[in-house]
Amino acid sequence: MREMKLLAAMLVLSLGMWISSVSAADDAAEWPWWRGLNHDGKSPDTGLLKEWPPGGPELLWQADGLGTGYSTVAVRDGFVYTTGDVGDKLVLFAFDMNGKPRWKIPVDRAYTRSHPGSRSTPTVDGDSLYLLSGNGLFASFNAKTGRQNWSKDLRSFGGRPSKWGYAESVLIYKNLAIVKPGGDNCIMAFNKSTGETVWQSKGFRAGPEYSSCVPFTYNQMPLLATGTRAGIVCVSAKTGELLWSNGWCTNNTANCPDPVYADSFIFWANGYGKGGICLKLSASDGKVSAQEVWTTRDMACHHGGYIVHEGHIYGNHSGGWSCLELKTGRQKWYEKAVGKGSLCFADGMLYLFAERGGRAALATCSPDGMEIKGRVTVEGTGTSWAHPVVIGGRLYLRYADNLYCFDVKAKKSLMIVSVGSDSSGRKRKRLHIEPLFPPHQR
Repeated sequence: MREMKLLAAMLVLSLGMWISSVSAADDAAEWPWWRGLNHDGKSPDTGLLKEWPPGGPELLWQADGLGTGYSTVAVRDGFVYTTGDVGDKLVLFAFDMNGKPRWKIPVDRAYTRSHPGSRSTPTVDGDSLYLLSGNGLFASFNAKTGRQNWSKDLRSFGGRPSKWGYAESVLIYKNLAIVKPGGDNCIMAFNKSTGETVWQSKGFRAGPEYSSCVPFTYNQMPLLATGTRAGIVCVSAKTGELLWSNGWCTNNTANCPDPVYADSFIFWANGYGKGGICLKLSASDGKVSAQEVWTTRDMACHHGGYIVHEGHIYGNHSGGWSCLELKTGRQKWYEKAVGKGSLCFADGMLYLFAERGGRAALATCSPDGMEIKGRVTVEGTGTSWAHPVVIGGRLYLRYADNLYCFDVKAKKSLMIVSVGSDSSGRKRKRLHIEPLFPPHQR
């Protein structure tokens, strides 16, 4: 009896420690801005399902009433943020982790030109949230209450939105909030606390287009790369000085995806049949340059983005999905999967979300081929350009007026040790595995 009590106490203690560690990990997990913590579309999550059940993962909650929009979610400090055009207003929404509304505020007038709806994903840094509207209102808010801290009109800096409005998401780099008004001051950095101008890019003039600024470090130099109407540019993150540029997508219909950096390579792709370009960086005398390595028509990516994993690029290509070798551009495979859409990466898997029809899928991430490991469909209408987000063991899908949150954590099992006596009276220990939670809680 004493041994059984001791074993029971140990199991209770272990279970309590495990539940506490999981809760802490889920609460600490964050996706604070567009494309995640490292601006690369990759989640730090582990311990996720490698295959979904026939009906898809469990739906934890659904929020509706978000209005028209393409904004992805940002997740931080127990809040889930997104935006939508409701009536004639751009509205910023904050939910708790159970999908309950915490607050919502009108930010600007709705964007009503071509493809109406909200564009940018909120950027959360500490207690502040930053947002850029389709009309060019750039503002900082208290992330806990929604109270506005300061605001700027990007058009006052000589910029002009492109045909489909401003659509990038704000970059926070150290004490700077960085956006692209376009024009002579194409990229600008502001003090994130006060909104005061810190630097303006010089040496080139370009329309802002729709790509966000991506920070990375090369040869111990902090850099920013972004897409513009004049092609891809790279500037110093400290001063805004132009370091190099490449006109690959100059005057393309629309340049939407962000560049991605990996292993001294920069890759950038666009849609409308243009395809992608890969550049190799080099440094000399404190200067950085970029040389074209290859171009491709095998990743014509409109909005859905791409990720780099273990030397390969995975992304949307026209009406399906493509894998390219980073160093050579050689196509490894093309698959239709859910059709044209967007993606993110987590725990060795790809999460795909179709542009139309609400179709999502879990897929393998391997240069040997794509295998679908589960599907789910959510309700909505029209076009979805919001990317899927996986963080804290949850999958977030924004489709038009609706936001869905699914549980994609792998289920844990509990080791049970029982002690009993056999027919001779000798004590025997038995070990068996039971699910940690009963079926209705799994």
